Amino acid sequence: MVCVVTPASRALQSRAKAVAERLDLEFVASVDKLETGVALVVDTDRSWLQRLQSPRLGPVFVDFSSADMLYRRKSGHNEPLGRAMGVKGSSRPMVFDATAGLGRDAFVLADLGCFVTLSEQSAPLSYLLEQARELALLSFNEKVSEAASRMQVLYGDSRQHRAEGFDVIYIDPMFPERGKTAAVKKDLATVQALHADNAEANDPEGLLSWALDQPVERIVIKRPVKAPGLASAKPSHCISGKTVRFDVIVKPKGSDA
Repeated sequence: MVCVVTPASRALQSRAKAVAERLDLEFVASVDKLETGVALVVDTDRSWLQRLQSPRLGPVFVDFSSADMLYRRKSGHNEPLGRAMGVKGSSRPMVFDATAGLGRDAFVLADLGCFVTLSEQSAPLSYLLEQARELALLSFNEKVSEAASRMQVLYGDSRQHRAEGFDVIYIDPMFPERGKTAAVKKDLATVQALHADNAEANDPEGLLSWALDQPVERIVIKRPVKAPGLASAKPSHCISGKTVRFDVIVKPKGSDA
């Protein structure tokens, strides 16, 4: 039992049961006595994840209109990510985000003007991503709704798809990074707990091998700034920020599989 579905209140039991059935997950009326795994907590408008291991961390939301996301839009933190993807002048690549997670980098790219497919093999995360995208489409902030209109969510293992029509594949293995805030560490810990028993999610080398076989111009891998590269693939170049590094593999022309 990695993830269960539970209602935020008794009045929402029917809704939570419907979500559990849709996602093929176990429904529980209360998580008070559970000490392992993660709960998808279903609420009226916005659901969230709750890690159940003690000490219980705070809720993890997917919210593209949050203050944190709006800050990222204005702070300049997005520049290295955009440069790594090939955002330049009027160029806005089509991006296949093979490890969508909480969707934050994908939203940043969509906000920069890229069209992004968020591929996520966790059913609860995929559900939250689609819910967040739908809510963002209704945002009064035009920049948020415009970015959401350039996003689509795809549920399943990325390696089961052929990345046709894309320019870039983005891989974020979600390794913990030094110097991260408690909130970011909480979010990472919850997502990693969700993937604890998923061998595919814990095989970034296999994901890179798949990506190298896809018909895209480049592959971008997010790494902690001082971490070694992923597997044996040598990047064409790297773009570093304060805490993260983007390893960029530019495939030779005519090498598309």
